[in-house]
Amino acid sequence: MDSAVAREQALDAAEELFYGRGIQSVGMDDIRGASGVSLKRLYQLFPAKEQLVEAYLERRDARWRTRLADFVQRREDPEERILAVFDWLEQWFGEDGFRGCAWINSYGELGATSERVTAQVRSHKRAFRAYVAQLVADAGLSGTLTGHLFLLAEGAMVTAGIARGTEPAREAREAARVLLRAG
Repeated sequence: MDSAVAREQALDAAEELFYGRGIQSVGMDDIRGASGVSLKRLYQLFPAKEQLVEAYLERRDARWRTRLADFVQRREDPEERILAVFDWLEQWFGEDGFRGCAWINSYGELGATSERVTAQVRSHKRAFRAYVAQLVADAGLSGTLTGHLFLLAEGAMVTAGIARGTEPAREAREAARVLLRAG
Protein backbone atom coordinates (compact mmCIF):
# COMPACT_ATOMS: atom_id res chain seq x y z
CA MET A 1 0.00 0.00 0.00
CA ASP A 2 1.54 3.32 -1.01
CA SER A 3 1.72 6.29 1.35
CA ALA A 4 -1.09 8.27 -0.32
CA VAL A 5 -3.52 5.37 -0.04
CA ALA A 6 -2.47 4.64 3.54
CA ARG A 7 -2.87 8.31 4.44
CA GLU A 8 -6.40 8.45 3.00
CA GLN A 9 -7.40 5.23 4.75
CA ALA A 10 -6.03 6.53 8.04
CA LEU A 11 -7.84 9.85 7.60
CA ASP A 12 -11.09 8.11 6.69
CA ALA A 13 -10.88 6.02 9.86
CA ALA A 14 -9.84 9.01 11.95
CA GLU A 15 -12.75 11.07 10.70
CA GLU A 16 -15.27 8.36 11.41
CA LEU A 17 -13.89 7.59 14.86
CA PHE A 18 -12.94 11.10 16.03
CA TYR A 19 -16.23 12.60 14.87
CA GLY A 20 -18.31 9.66 16.07
CA ARG A 21 -16.69 8.96 19.44
CA GLY A 22 -14.58 11.98 20.27
CA ILE A 23 -10.86 12.48 19.88
CA GLN A 24 -9.70 11.61 23.36
CA SER A 25 -11.55 8.30 23.46
CA VAL A 26 -9.89 7.08 20.24
CA GLY A 27 -6.35 5.74 20.30
CA MET A 28 -3.95 5.17 17.45
CA ASP A 29 -4.59 1.44 17.78
CA ASP A 30 -8.29 2.13 17.09
CA ILE A 31 -7.29 4.01 13.93
CA ARG A 32 -5.04 1.11 12.93
CA GLY A 33 -7.87 -1.37 13.36
CA ALA A 34 -10.42 0.69 11.44
CA SER A 35 -8.07 1.73 8.64
CA GLY A 36 -6.11 -1.45 8.00
CA VAL A 37 -2.93 0.62 8.11
CA SER A 38 -0.21 -0.89 10.28
CA LEU A 39 0.70 0.99 13.43
CA LYS A 40 4.24 1.41 12.13
CA ARG A 41 2.97 3.01 8.88
CA LEU A 42 0.45 5.09 10.80
CA TYR A 43 3.21 6.59 12.94
CA GLN A 44 5.36 7.16 9.85
CA LEU A 45 2.52 9.18 8.36
CA PHE A 46 1.48 10.90 11.60
CA PRO A 47 4.26 10.82 14.22
CA ALA A 48 1.83 12.09 16.85
CA LYS A 49 -1.92 11.75 17.29
CA GLU A 50 -2.16 15.54 17.34
CA GLN A 51 -0.87 15.60 13.75
CA LEU A 52 -3.54 13.12 12.72
CA VAL A 53 -6.21 15.28 14.37
CA GLU A 54 -4.83 18.34 12.57
CA ALA A 55 -4.90 16.53 9.20
CA TYR A 56 -8.44 15.25 9.86
CA LEU A 57 -9.70 18.76 10.60
CA GLU A 58 -7.89 20.24 7.61
CA ARG A 59 -9.33 17.69 5.19
CA ARG A 60 -12.81 17.96 6.68
CA ASP A 61 -12.64 21.76 6.38
CA ALA A 62 -12.01 21.60 2.64
CA ARG A 63 -14.91 19.22 2.07
CA TRP A 64 -17.29 21.07 4.42
CA ARG A 65 -16.68 24.45 2.81
CA THR A 66 -16.96 23.02 -0.71
CA ARG A 67 -20.28 21.32 0.08
CA LEU A 68 -21.64 24.54 1.57
CA ALA A 69 -20.51 26.73 -1.33
CA ASP A 70 -21.86 24.29 -3.94
CA PHE A 71 -25.25 24.29 -2.23
CA VAL A 72 -25.42 28.08 -1.81
CA GLN A 73 -24.34 28.79 -5.40
CA ARG A 74 -27.48 27.09 -6.71
CA ARG A 75 -29.44 30.18 -5.64
CA GLU A 76 -29.38 33.13 -7.99
CA ASP A 77 -30.54 35.94 -5.72
CA PRO A 78 -27.72 37.19 -3.45
CA GLU A 79 -29.97 37.49 -0.38
CA GLU A 80 -31.35 34.00 -0.99
CA ARG A 81 -27.76 32.76 -1.01
CA ILE A 82 -27.37 34.07 2.53
CA LEU A 83 -30.52 32.25 3.62
CA ALA A 84 -29.33 29.14 1.76
CA VAL A 85 -26.49 28.86 4.30
CA PHE A 86 -29.14 28.06 6.89
CA ASP A 87 -30.96 25.69 4.52
CA TRP A 88 -27.67 23.83 4.07
CA LEU A 89 -27.14 23.74 7.83
CA GLU A 90 -30.58 22.20 8.22
CA GLN A 91 -29.69 19.53 5.67
CA TRP A 92 -26.35 18.86 7.40
CA PHE A 93 -27.97 18.69 10.85
CA GLY A 94 -30.37 16.04 9.53
CA GLU A 95 -27.64 13.73 8.23
CA ASP A 96 -27.20 10.32 9.86
CA GLY A 97 -24.44 10.47 12.42
CA PHE A 98 -24.51 14.26 12.83
CA ARG A 99 -22.70 15.05 16.08
CA GLY A 100 -22.36 18.81 15.88
CA CYS A 101 -19.55 20.90 14.53
CA ALA A 102 -16.30 18.91 14.35
CA TRP A 103 -14.26 22.05 15.04
CA ILE A 104 -16.26 23.12 18.07
CA ASN A 105 -16.13 19.55 19.37
CA SER A 106 -12.37 19.35 18.79
CA TYR A 107 -11.78 22.68 20.43
CA GLY A 108 -13.84 21.60 23.43
CA GLU A 109 -11.73 18.47 23.79
CA LEU A 110 -8.27 19.77 22.95
CA GLY A 111 -8.30 23.55 22.59
CA ALA A 112 -6.69 24.17 25.94
CA THR A 113 -3.81 21.77 25.27
CA SER A 114 -3.18 21.70 21.53
CA GLU A 115 -1.98 24.72 19.59
CA ARG A 116 -2.29 22.73 16.36
CA VAL A 117 -5.95 21.94 16.94
CA THR A 118 -6.67 25.49 18.05
CA ALA A 119 -5.04 26.80 14.87
CA GLN A 120 -7.17 24.50 12.70
CA VAL A 121 -10.36 25.49 14.50
CA ARG A 122 -9.61 29.21 14.24
CA SER A 123 -8.69 28.88 10.58
CA HIS A 124 -11.96 27.10 9.83
CA LYS A 125 -14.05 29.65 11.70
CA ARG A 126 -12.23 32.59 10.05
CA ALA A 127 -12.83 31.05 6.63
CA PHE A 128 -16.52 30.50 7.36
CA ARG A 129 -16.91 34.06 8.62
CA ALA A 130 -15.12 35.38 5.51
CA TYR A 131 -17.50 33.34 3.36
CA VAL A 132 -20.50 34.88 5.11
CA ALA A 133 -18.91 38.33 4.71
CA GLN A 134 -18.56 37.74 0.97
CA LEU A 135 -22.21 36.71 0.70
CA VAL A 136 -23.23 39.87 2.57
CA ALA A 137 -21.06 42.03 0.31
CA ASP A 138 -22.39 40.32 -2.83
CA ALA A 139 -25.91 41.17 -1.65
CA GLY A 140 -24.91 44.83 -1.23
CA LEU A 141 -25.74 44.75 2.47
CA SER A 142 -24.03 46.41 5.40
CA GLY A 143 -20.95 44.56 6.58
CA THR A 144 -22.23 44.81 10.14
CA LEU A 145 -24.64 41.98 9.28
CA THR A 146 -21.73 39.58 8.86
CA GLY A 147 -21.11 39.10 12.57
CA HIS A 148 -24.79 38.69 13.34
CA LEU A 149 -25.31 36.09 10.61
CA PHE A 150 -22.11 34.27 11.53
CA LEU A 151 -23.20 34.03 15.18
CA LEU A 152 -26.64 32.80 14.17
CA ALA A 153 -25.06 30.00 12.15
CA GLU A 154 -22.55 29.13 14.87
CA GLY A 155 -25.26 29.14 17.53
CA ALA A 156 -27.38 26.85 15.39
CA MET A 157 -24.44 24.46 15.04
CA VAL A 158 -23.87 24.28 18.78
CA THR A 159 -27.56 23.90 19.57
CA ALA A 160 -28.12 21.26 16.88
CA GLY A 161 -25.11 19.32 18.13
CA ILE A 162 -26.61 19.18 21.60
CA ALA A 163 -30.30 18.81 20.68
CA ARG A 164 -29.69 16.45 17.74
CA GLY A 165 -32.29 18.06 15.53
CA THR A 166 -32.74 20.40 12.58
CA GLU A 167 -34.94 23.00 14.27
CA PRO A 168 -32.02 25.28 15.22
CA ALA A 169 -31.25 25.83 11.53
CA ARG A 170 -34.86 26.78 10.77
CA GLU A 171 -34.95 29.15 13.74
CA ALA A 172 -31.63 30.73 12.75
CA ARG A 173 -32.85 31.08 9.14
CA GLU A 174 -35.92 32.96 10.31
CA ALA A 175 -33.79 35.24 12.49
CA ALA A 176 -31.51 35.81 9.49
CA ARG A 177 -34.51 36.70 7.35
CA VAL A 178 -35.56 39.31 9.94
CA LEU A 179 -32.02 40.74 9.96
CA LEU A 180 -31.96 40.95 6.18
CA ARG A 181 -35.27 42.79 6.10
CA ALA A 182 -34.04 45.24 8.74
CA GLY A 183 -30.58 45.64 7.21
